[in-house]
Amino acid sequence: MLAKLVLNSRPQVICRPWPPKVSRTIGELLAPAAPFDKKCGRENWTVAFAPDGSYFAWSQGHRTVKLVPWSQCLQNFLLHGTKNVTNSSSLRLPRQNSDGGQKNKPREHIIDCGDIVWSLAFGSSVPEKQSRCVNIEWHRFRFGQDQLLLATGLNNGRIKIWDVYTGKLLLNLVDHTEVVRDLTFAPDGSLILVSASRDKTLRVWDLKDDGNMMKVLRGHQNWVYSCAFSPDSSMLCSVGASKAVFLWNMDKYTMIRKLEGHHHDVVACDFSPDGALLATASYDTRVYIWDPHNGDILMEFGHLFPPPTPIFAGGANDRWVRSVSFSHDGLHIASLADDKMVRFWRIDEDYPVQVAPLSNGLCCAFSTDGSVLAAGTHDGSVYFWATPRQVPSLQHLCRMSIRRVMPTQEVQELPIPSKLLEFLSYRI
Repeated sequence: MLAKLVLNSRPQVICRPWPPKVSRTIGELLAPAAPFDKKCGRENWTVAFAPDGSYFAWSQGHRTVKLVPWSQCLQNFLLHGTKNVTNSSSLRLPRQNSDGGQKNKPREHIIDCGDIVWSLAFGSSVPEKQSRCVNIEWHRFRFGQDQLLLATGLNNGRIKIWDVYTGKLLLNLVDHTEVVRDLTFAPDGSLILVSASRDKTLRVWDLKDDGNMMKVLRGHQNWVYSCAFSPDSSMLCSVGASKAVFLWNMDKYTMIRKLEGHHHDVVACDFSPDGALLATASYDTRVYIWDPHNGDILMEFGHLFPPPTPIFAGGANDRWVRSVSFSHDGLHIASLADDKMVRFWRIDEDYPVQVAPLSNGLCCAFSTDGSVLAAGTHDGSVYFWATPRQVPSLQHLCRMSIRRVMPTQEVQELPIPSKLLEFLSYRI
C-alpha cells in the first residue's frame, strides 16, 4: 500500500503511522434477501448522491433502484443504530404522495427499471442554460430550476430518465447496443448527459432537447467502463479496457489526448473539485493522479507491496482496484479494491490515512459535503463510513481557487517563484 511521488526519484525516509486509522462506520443499507435462484443480478454496480445532497440512490439489483432522502437516512442511523434493512417496515421512510403539494419534499421511491441497472447519475437544471439544438420552439419537457433528474443505465443498452420528486419515467433513450456501464451529467446545469457503454462508444444526450442524441464519441477499441466531466464541463475523461484513458474536448467533441501509464483495464475516473487533477483506478493495482492539462502522472497510489511487475499487474493479481472517488475538499480520495479494503488517501501523503474493511465491494462515492463515503457490494447492499476530516489550509484553498480558472499552462507562465509554481501545479 505504498505510493510514490513520481516527480522525485530519490528515496525518502518517511515515518508512517502504521497501522492506519480505521474509519468509523456510519450505517448500512442491507438489500432484501433474495431466493437462491436470484443470487445472480443482485450486484450494486453504482451509488450516487444528488448534487444538493437531498437524495441518495443505489441499485439494489434485480432491476430495482432505491431513492432515499439522505438527511432522513442519516437520522435513521442515529436512532436505530448502523444497520438498516431496506425492506423493514419499522424503518421505512415516508413515501411520495400523489399530490403535487409535496413535490419538493424529499420522499422515498423504489423504481423498477425493467432490466439490470449498471449506472446511475443525478442531474439538476439551470434554466438559463439553453439547449444546444437549433430549433427550441417546442419541447415535451420544460425543466425548471427545482428540477432533479435521475438517469439509469441498463443491461439492454437503454437509458431511462426519472423525475426524482415523483418517481415518474420522463424519457427512454435508445441507441446503445450493449450495457450502459456509466453515466455522468455536465455539472453546469445544462442537462447534457454522457453515457459510456460496452459497445465501445460514448454518447452525448441533450435532455433539454427531449433527450436528443447530439454526438457519438468514438476512439475506444474495447469496453468503456467509466466517464467523468471536469467541474467546468469543458473536458470529459473516459476509461476502459486495454489500458485506455482518453480526454475529450466537450465544446468541439474531439479527443484531446490519450493518457498512457496503466498496465491493465482502467475502470473508474474522477476529477478533483478544481479540475486540476484526475484520478484513475485500474485492475493493475494502482490509482494514478494525473495532470489532465499535460498528461503528467503526479502521484501513484499502490495497493500491493512490493509494486507488481507489468506482467503480473496485467493479470489476475487479487488487488484489482474497482473504484475511485475524489472528496469535495480536494485533499482526499477513496479507493476500493479486491483485497477487502477501502482506503482513504491524502494527495500529499504516500500512505492511506484511514482504512475500512469491505468484502466484495464494487463502487464508492463521497457525499455532497464530503463527510461520508458510501460503497456498494455484490449483494446489493450499501455501507457508509465517516471520512477523514481536516480543515484545509489557506494555501490549499487559494490554490483551488486559482486552479478552478487557470489550467497548468497558464499557471506556469505566471511571474512567480518556482516553488510557488510547483505548489500551484500540485508538484509539491
